[in-house]
Amino acid sequence: GSLLGLCLISQILTGLFLAMHYTPDVESAFASVAHICRDVNFGWLIRNLHANGASFFFICIYFHIGRGLYYGSYLYKETWNIGVVLLLLVMMTAFVG
Repeated sequence: GSLLGLCLISQILTGLFLAMHYTPDVESAFASVAHICRDVNFGWLIRNLHANGASFFFICIYFHIGRGLYYGSYLYKETWNIGVVLLLLVMMTAFVG
């Protein structure tokens, strides 16, 4: 749980820093990513932390689910269903980008 919180905070912070320099225009989106990696101080590090942090976040989620299965937490129906809904919301958010 604590690693999930740490991953979520780092994802939010790196995402905000990336959003400050990103341009979503079709013509200049690739150029803005190149600008982040080349011209922004530690932009390459922020981009890599954001990309790899997302993978680590999902690994932590799967470990959390595995721990819940191991200890039989699925017997608490309401809590388990809320967790499933949260997992689906996180997956949808990650897919959208």
